[in-house]
Amino acid sequence: MTSRSPAADRERVLIAEDDAATLDGLTELVGSWGYDTHGVASGEAALAAMAGFRPSIIITDLVMPGMSGLDLLRELADQLGDLSVVILTAQGTVETAVEAIKVGAYDYLTKPVDPQRLRILLQKVVERQATLREVKGLRRQLRDQGRFGRIVGGSVGIRRVYRTIEQAAPTAASVLVHGESGTGKELVAQTIHDLSPRGSHPYVGINCAAIPETLLESELFGHEKGAFTGAYDRRLGCFEMANRGTLFLDEIAEMAPVMQVKLLRVLQERRFRRLGGRDEISVDVRVIAATNADPDEAVRSGRLREDLYYRLNVFAIQLPPLRERLDDIPLLVQSFLDEFNARNNKAVRAVAPEALKALESYAWPGNIRELRNITQRLALFANGEIGRDDLPPELHDGHPVQQLIKACTRCLNDGSMSYADVVACLETNLLRQALADAQGNRTQAAKALGLSLSTLRDKLKKYGLDENGDR
Repeated sequence: MTSRSPAADRERVLIAEDDAATLDGLTELVGSWGYDTHGVASGEAALAAMAGFRPSIIITDLVMPGMSGLDLLRELADQLGDLSVVILTAQGTVETAVEAIKVGAYDYLTKPVDPQRLRILLQKVVERQATLREVKGLRRQLRDQGRFGRIVGGSVGIRRVYRTIEQAAPTAASVLVHGESGTGKELVAQTIHDLSPRGSHPYVGINCAAIPETLLESELFGHEKGAFTGAYDRRLGCFEMANRGTLFLDEIAEMAPVMQVKLLRVLQERRFRRLGGRDEISVDVRVIAATNADPDEAVRSGRLREDLYYRLNVFAIQLPPLRERLDDIPLLVQSFLDEFNARNNKAVRAVAPEALKALESYAWPGNIRELRNITQRLALFANGEIGRDDLPPELHDGHPVQQLIKACTRCLNDGSMSYADVVACLETNLLRQALADAQGNRTQAAKALGLSLSTLRDKLKKYGLDENGDR
């Protein structure tokens, strides 16, 4: 039995239910909401209908004669990347339904089915399907162009990031992104937002380190008129502006402890009051936080509350520094050249091989932000092709450590790195260089650095490096 909606591009829903009256009722109900529906009376019939009907959503009873809903789900395991399965279960089989979720079902509903709950669940499934299709397109883009949405690169390290983005995007769970300054943390947050069901709703970003502690609470939660001196009007905070969308909190470890407590409460209860306000405001906001500090170290040192860390760290994404993804430099440089050519009406075609080799041999303490800034300068003054002589001196002069010190000084002066960033970058790269010179011999590396062997081990552990200087 089939109920066909007028719009041919609507989602197709296959319903498997052995009770004839329930099957007829569900098929008619779901069809009345604008879905293309097809009903079958068994798991075997559902499998047989797959090729001809080509559903994107399956609603299946858990307990049926012959092939159960769980058996059907297992048979479709290799298709769950493009297919969403909703399980219907009686009260006595809820535990098995939870098992089905672990196997790959999207969700389950208890019988008798509440029509309103089913409708809301199907709407969520449709949003998930749109995300899955977009991710599938991005995989093709990655294969063909070395891009994943706004993010450029195909190296092993960045592909791990893509996989976590794919997992996190369809959910509403919090995400904690960490990595050195300039590695693209906000770009990751924007990509997750774009790929999520919230992508058509607001994305609001705020740098917690850039706002004075006394103003941050008002910035996040807003204030009422007269709440404090200078509050001449009511002002909405970031949480209200991001309602139904995504709020990006950069440099979360720089937030004062008292504000971390207030943030944790909002994340737990999804309610807050504006400064000077009496009424509680409910919001539906997904939070993505970022830090350039090691989160575990930030928790140990007391900069980041442990309970807030666990609340934010549902999905964790560690961005590799550029020096660990040097294979991506040609793609990144070409992407930046295309951008600056279009913006400045230039026609810089490419980078000469010897210049590209110099770019790939550099330590990049300022990471992608530094590469972008240098490419922008080169694109403004070069004609046709960028040669090795066009590169700034620090990219092809002197010992790698001398290059690094010069680059860190420049990044500190232009504000793209903080003192803490510079210390971490210098220490990490000096450790790497010493280990490379000592061919992985820790005792020799420690001696060259003037450190005890135990201190060297502690520093390697701090920066997550092995005896070869790799993460």
